[in-house]
Amino acid sequence: MNFYLSAVILGLAYCGMGLGIYISLRIFNIPDITTDGSYTLGAAISASLLSSGHSIPVVLLVVLVCGGLSGMATGLIHTRMKIDPLLAGILVMTALYSVNLAVMGRSNIPLLNTPTVSGILPFPGTESSRWMGAMLLFTIALCVLIGWILKTDFGLAMRATGNSEQMVRANGVNTNRMKVIGLGLANALTATSGFLVCQYQGFTDINMGIGIVIFGLGAVMMGEAILSFTKLIATGFHLAAVILGCVLFRVIIGAALTLGINPNWLKLVTAVIVLGVVGLPGIKLRMR
Repeated sequence: MNFYLSAVILGLAYCGMGLGIYISLRIFNIPDITTDGSYTLGAAISASLLSSGHSIPVVLLVVLVCGGLSGMATGLIHTRMKIDPLLAGILVMTALYSVNLAVMGRSNIPLLNTPTVSGILPFPGTESSRWMGAMLLFTIALCVLIGWILKTDFGLAMRATGNSEQMVRANGVNTNRMKVIGLGLANALTATSGFLVCQYQGFTDINMGIGIVIFGLGAVMMGEAILSFTKLIATGFHLAAVILGCVLFRVIIGAALTLGINPNWLKLVTAVIVLGVVGLPGIKLRMR
């Protein structure tokens, strides 16, 4: 039971990344590979600053700013240099590997006797219940914040940019600026997941972000698949579906591990799950 509780807690910790991928993929139609680097960047900064004695609020602020800058770098390369967004994300992700190594100073940083979000928030009970409360608080705060942003005039302009860029540009909106800010926001959310996960796991590793974008894509698509069985179309329900997808995806991976699957095959299992989520709807459609 504790194993599945840990899976739920990790799923909630990944919700920031899921919301970030939702913004880049579903609002701007950009498959942003920067996620792999910005996720590790958030964890690397968190581990370095926490082990140096900095407070949680200061660390979170630095993580948000640096994650946002990495996304904006991808946006600027795409919009200013007219480079394909997929290639721009790969370039920034590759550069971030060296940046993350420089930030950490070594490939792995254990977080022993350092403050965590579960320790500074006044949640009672066991350690697991405190972590659950902290992750729920962050998840709800991020969901409410993104839901509010997407309903503002700025958020509507972002959504319109993804739906019909030419029309929005004709109405005087700077679509390049929208893309840069949107990708910055998406990667700031992703870096927040790195900030949370490294504290819960108790360490940061330079390779912890490899393939994480596949997890995020699978979580978003799984949430959308669940939402497709309903008639709910409001933005808030889409965000809630992304969060549900993150948790469910992590629980499924946890269940696979409990069945005795070798952890070395975990990436393959993740890819198969994503393939199933993406491919099954098309197979059912052809069968009809």
